[in-house]
Amino acid sequence: MSGEERNRAHRHIAFLGTGLMGAPMARRLLHAGFSVAVWNRDIRKAEALAVDGAVVAGTAVAAVEGASVVFTMLSDGKAVGDVLFSQGVSEALAPDTVVIDCSSITPEAARDHAARLAERGVRHIDAPVSGGVVGASAGTLAVMAGGDAALIDELADVFAPLGRVTHVGPSGCGQLAKLGNQQIVAITIGAVAEAMMLVEAGGGSREAFRAAIRGGFAESRILDIHGQRMVDRNFGGAGPSRLQLKDLNNIVAEAASLSLELPLTEAVRAEFAAFVEGEGGGDTDHSGLLLHLEARNGRAKRDGQA
Repeated sequence: MSGEERNRAHRHIAFLGTGLMGAPMARRLLHAGFSVAVWNRDIRKAEALAVDGAVVAGTAVAAVEGASVVFTMLSDGKAVGDVLFSQGVSEALAPDTVVIDCSSITPEAARDHAARLAERGVRHIDAPVSGGVVGASAGTLAVMAGGDAALIDELADVFAPLGRVTHVGPSGCGQLAKLGNQQIVAITIGAVAEAMMLVEAGGGSREAFRAAIRGGFAESRILDIHGQRMVDRNFGGAGPSRLQLKDLNNIVAEAASLSLELPLTEAVRAEFAAFVEGEGGGDTDHSGLLLHLEARNGRAKRDGQA
């Protein structure tokens, strides 16, 4: 048995939150040879991993019993705090256990969780990810980690099946990096949607336009994946717009706390808010912002606006 195999054999991992992103991440860990216990509020989502070798737990506390590493991949900071501190998980963790929170929450919440866990001798890394379900399934996620650099290095074998991990600074900085990532994603989605509308309004083909600019300075994963969804008008719900709006709200709040003015972010946040809260687009993929912008322009034309 190699040293790496021995490391995996002695690590027992608990994965709390096996939804859209958590399930393929847990599956990657299982297929890499780790022992993994899984829990999810909807138990059926955890039970689906049993065929991959996961131990399905009925409660979050039962899942973390004996774990040396605990992953959380939950909807927001409130959900993470509830699981860790209201459901008794933090009290069930042994000293030196590591909590790796891959949820997208505020930097302030991440720092608070780290401090409260440290009081119990539990170590914490805020490690949100980017790459979507495709990246989670392929093990090509970008993992943005905040916390102790030496601890992150120590867990290289755990992060390896998930993707590429980068230490970006002290506690909370992983979440700051994720917010920056989400800024770029949201603004770029808006830019691609508006450009396609401009070309099409002038008589061009949005599909040909996308093909024409591939490989130029405008090339990006957004143009590749989300641009194709806009061409096909096949939006689905891979990246729900309600979660994009949640991230944008967190960005604006964090910017205010740092006395920063972010006009582009604030503008695209307002459009996502209108799409999610005013038009019921919360479960539509964030590339579906195109639908909102088209509707907005349709209303403008009917009202005789330029």
